[in-house]
Amino acid sequence: MTTPGSLGAGSIEGRIAEELGVRERQVRAAVELLDGGSTVPFIARYRKEATEMLDDAQLRTIEERLRYLRELEERRTAILDSVREQGKLTGELEARIRGAETKARLEDIYLPYKPKRRTKAQIAREAGLEPLADALLADPAVEPAAAAAAFVDAGKGVADPQAALDGARAILTERFSEDADLIGELRERMWARGRLVAKVREGKEEAGAKFADYFDFAEPFTELPSHRVLAMLRGEKEEVLDLVLEPEEPSDGPSSYEGIVAHRFGIADRGRPGDKWLTDTVRWAWRTRILVHLGIDLRLRLRTAAEDEAVRVFAANLRDLLLAAPAGTRATLGLDPGFRTGVKVAVVDATGKVVATDVIHPHVPANKWDEAIATLARLAKEHAVELVAIGNGTASRETDKLAGELIARHPELKLTKVMVSEAGASVYSASAFASQELPGMDVSLRGAVSIARRLQDPLAELVKIDPKSIGVGQYQHDLSEVKLSRSLDAVVEDCVNGVGVDVNTASAPLLARVSGISSGLAANIVAHRDANGPFTSRAQLKKVPRLGPKAYEQCAGFLRIRGGDDPLDASSVHPEAYPVVRRMVKSTGQEVAALIGNTGVLRSLRPQDFVDETFGLPTVTDILKELEKPGRDPRPAFRTASFKEGVEKISDLEPGMVLEGVVTNVAAFGAFVDVGVHQDGLVHVSAMSKTFVKDPRDVVKPGDIVRVKVLDVDIPRKRISLTLRLDDEAVPQGGQPSGERRQQRGGRPPQQRQGGRAGGGAGRGGGRQAPAPADGAMADALRRAGLLDPGKGGRR
Repeated sequence: MTTPGSLGAGSIEGRIAEELGVRERQVRAAVELLDGGSTVPFIARYRKEATEMLDDAQLRTIEERLRYLRELEERRTAILDSVREQGKLTGELEARIRGAETKARLEDIYLPYKPKRRTKAQIAREAGLEPLADALLADPAVEPAAAAAAFVDAGKGVADPQAALDGARAILTERFSEDADLIGELRERMWARGRLVAKVREGKEEAGAKFADYFDFAEPFTELPSHRVLAMLRGEKEEVLDLVLEPEEPSDGPSSYEGIVAHRFGIADRGRPGDKWLTDTVRWAWRTRILVHLGIDLRLRLRTAAEDEAVRVFAANLRDLLLAAPAGTRATLGLDPGFRTGVKVAVVDATGKVVATDVIHPHVPANKWDEAIATLARLAKEHAVELVAIGNGTASRETDKLAGELIARHPELKLTKVMVSEAGASVYSASAFASQELPGMDVSLRGAVSIARRLQDPLAELVKIDPKSIGVGQYQHDLSEVKLSRSLDAVVEDCVNGVGVDVNTASAPLLARVSGISSGLAANIVAHRDANGPFTSRAQLKKVPRLGPKAYEQCAGFLRIRGGDDPLDASSVHPEAYPVVRRMVKSTGQEVAALIGNTGVLRSLRPQDFVDETFGLPTVTDILKELEKPGRDPRPAFRTASFKEGVEKISDLEPGMVLEGVVTNVAAFGAFVDVGVHQDGLVHVSAMSKTFVKDPRDVVKPGDIVRVKVLDVDIPRKRISLTLRLDDEAVPQGGQPSGERRQQRGGRPPQQRQGGRAGGGAGRGGGRQAPAPADGAMADALRRAGLLDPGKGGRR
């Protein structure tokens, strides 16, 4: 990170502490650790005494705010240097620059001094017209044309009195539009009172049908949710919509904003000779400069706020997906469904090693159903398979039916089938790492391997894929690449370190997400493991090339060694704290192995008795908890959803049906649920609870198994309306809900249901409506719910 600027580190840390409601010394300690190369997971887990128990969320906030405020200080320093070089830095101006608390405020103050191309105002000043502008502003009793006559000078380009007045107006227009306090006041007023208006461009109605909800749309800035902002910005980018930022509701009278500008500079129409000219100048300044400037600022604010919310939703969904319940070390048969190209089959053993692959053709056009079942039964028996993982893309329900018949015909195999999200599987299949991990294997078969492994351990498999390609966000392609990547990488880092990693089985991509381990260092760990055999102690990690003391400090506590020389190496107790455990062992008279898991003995110990100068009460308490359940996995227990037999396509649905399904994605306006009919249904936020729900994620998360009732089925438009409130009234077939019922179910459904390409490069994130190759799970969910036109160019 860069060093702090003119305010000094103390001021930055004090400001962050005030914002978070914590002590400045806590923030200072966190900043010192971050600057020293410590990661957030390491600080949150192993430096609780230093930060006085700041958690990972607070530390992430500190990290982000520290970056912003240091950038602010760098900009402040650059601005001070620029104004000083111009010889215009007064004590008052310097105080204002140093007092600016946001980048926007800083830029407002700097605007009059910012180097710019020669403007009309600058040309007018060079022609000697500034005294005329000052005189007309100071004394409206002066007749403008008469005063301007004295400034006519053909040699300076002022041909007549009108030219002089035009120059004076340009000077005042610039002065009005660069008044920092005025611009700040008008910006906040426009934000509070203004609205975004969208209109369809002439002749674009058919081509831009997916944006139909915004063909004639207006909503206040302060009420616009992120997905609507991003949808309209995309519609504008695709040249379907025209967007206008209106400062207030249209009216026939003069703008109230013009009145504020006039008041600021003492301008009022009292019938004096110069009043009309000055009033017209204010109007000119407002319409040609100030409104344009504010529009740019507020458009940026709208986009930034929408991006922040979209990134938050994406990050939260990604966290839920990564921390989904693992099926564990059980032999698994992975099925990557397909019609013409067949169903790709891969069997992996309990450790995830590929032991068999095949391709079967049970569906059209081959229809080798019995032969396919025979092949699967043979593979399952040969390799003691327990689980069947089915990708949820094209032909998924047909393949699910195949697996169901396999289980029915061969109950002795005791198989369990599970539908698995295959979002991002094609990205993994074609990746360099997949080529290295599965050399010589056909790309299509790699997808089946990934599907099987992600059932065994979603986290370990999904870290092999760029998180943006997993596609559980909304409007991903419209977001800031840097902002999104930073947020998603932080989520992956927190998840991996929260669960812990077995250093003897982890892949290089998984190891690279461990605190303190770079991708190069991860490759070195794997190479050392391959050359020398499994690690038997954490201390052996120090022999890995380039794994120095700092990296060891950061990573050791998150790496697990099961069955090694020291039982503590399989726990989250950091090696630096082993002496604390040795003292516990000595006080109980038991061996380490006997102490671990011995709840009765451990709970009889007083944490205070083991506190010393290095390890305080929080760390000792954590050690005791870990010793009770060493290496415990924070993820939920594994369970599966059961789709209703006989309900396989949208036409099988009837209003009133109660079904079990899996939450595939959560957006700001509701949740998408897969009930097994190739179309995800939408549970609108208003149908999630009997009480008000602000954030759908407060009710459900991706991967949750839920019971839903079918409210309405629109087969032509492929829309399924669901509710989590099982006593809600369904809409009769062919019927229409009342206006009140619509309001209860949707609030503002057309706008809130507007969708777009939300995933990134998954290409297969559900495939049931043939998503475009660049689309991901969110866009696919929107399509399956019938809220987007089907894409083109699907994988199969």
